[in-house]
Amino acid sequence: MNWAPLRVTQPYVYAEGTEEDAEIHTIERNDELEDLATGWFKLSEYGHKITLHIGNALELIPHLEGTFDLAFLDADKREYIEYYETIFPKIPSGGFILADNTLWNGKLVEEISHNDAQSIAISDFNNYIANDSRIEKVILPLRDGLTIIHKK
Repeated sequence: MNWAPLRVTQPYVYAEGTEEDAEIHTIERNDELEDLATGWFKLSEYGHKITLHIGNALELIPHLEGTFDLAFLDADKREYIEYYETIFPKIPSGGFILADNTLWNGKLVEEISHNDAQSIAISDFNNYIANDSRIEKVILPLRDGLTIIHKK
């Protein structure tokens, strides 16, 4: 199983539940977090499964080899649709994409201010995947919203 969290958010936790030969690729835009992240990976008995990539996920993902059974999106909300479409070809049929923060502090159930770019982007993303016939999806009301996307 190969996982591709698009953020450093504790990938060693994901590694704990994987098979021995699993690989986890995580992408962090902020190069100043590299030492912190790799330090945590080294402390984990599963750290050997994790590969950290530093840079822009939209530029890095097309160059990652292979497919990913699961991708976790937790990045700039204004680019969620682009992240989604960039990782989608790397997800095989039956694979999953998890999108974090898709309820966005409940802001999406109220009228969104015209200058709230993050909320507008999350709303656009939710509408985008709602109309995507290539997938099955559900938004779970956990914390700030987690959307489970299953590629048909």
